[in-house]
Amino acid sequence: MIKVKYLGHSGFLVEMEQAYFLFDYYEGALPKFDLKKELYVFVSHRHYDHYREEIFQLRSQIENIWFVISSDVKAEKFEKEDTIYVNPNEEISVGSSRIKTLRSTDEGVAFLVRYDDIVLYHAGDLNWWHWDGEPDEYNSHMEQNYKCEIDKLAKEKIDIAFVPVDPRLGNAYSLGLHYFLEQTESKYVFPMHFWGNYDCLAQLKSEEEIKKYGEKIIAVEEEGQCISLEF
Repeated sequence: MIKVKYLGHSGFLVEMEQAYFLFDYYEGALPKFDLKKELYVFVSHRHYDHYREEIFQLRSQIENIWFVISSDVKAEKFEKEDTIYVNPNEEISVGSSRIKTLRSTDEGVAFLVRYDDIVLYHAGDLNWWHWDGEPDEYNSHMEQNYKCEIDKLAKEKIDIAFVPVDPRLGNAYSLGLHYFLEQTESKYVFPMHFWGNYDCLAQLKSEEEIKKYGEKIIAVEEEGQCISLEF
């Protein structure tokens, strides 16, 4: 059993038997941590809706902690031996985890995390950003870059993935998620980065291109929601 708590926007806390994994936390209530477990804190990039300095206060709550942070984040005053900066296209070991990074199509990185037999993917702002009003050349370049990164995951068996769907993109809001679902073998997929627009998630699950993926799409309904997943 693995528990996933939705904290808001792109923030999630994944709890396993021996460890927690906190992704892009900037809002929402964190639980009281089990002090016997490890805590891995991930920051995909510097944008305010993915990072806040208060995460470093977690050091006072749990002893076995690591911060895995995109190199575009400037957090020198908080640096300790538990702080690891990462660039795109790296592969490193941190604690009991093995971590790979992809290059975001915005800023920073996406994370692929292996812990025991479980694989987690958090996209950060790696998405197919197709904006109305941008030149065709820009949107075509964005499509190519996104597909190039996601294609790197084609051979991965991903257990839990967190992937953006942004209603600001209009009819293009689900392009990135749809391509991710097509190209990867993922067991559970959580849409994120939807700016509190839960109607967007209801619409998503009704779309023909998404419906065929059935129950693997986990559409959260409120901040603080905790979902238990069987493995």
